[in-house]
Amino acid sequence: MNRPKGVVLLVAIAIATNAWAQAAAPADQGAAQPAHSDEIVKMRMEVAAANKKYDQKVAAARKVFDHKKAEAAKERDAAIAAAHHGASAQ
Repeated sequence: MNRPKGVVLLVAIAIATNAWAQAAAPADQGAAQPAHSDEIVKMRMEVAAANKKYDQKVAAARKVFDHKKAEAAKERDAAIAAAHHGASAQ
């Protein structure tokens, strides 16, 4: 009878330990990443930073493109509407 109680106690401790570790993890992730001594890690961090900057520039360019495209579509639609009204008036 003592054996099942011991197993339950061990499982409860294991679950509590995991929950505590997960609760402590987000605080560490929010902090700025310290400089790393490993060259490969440094390289990957630099690549990630370059990719992030690239993605930001692409997003900004895409916004400008979408705006210009919408302006061109308005002009085209106005010209098509004018052509349709001009053809039906004759």
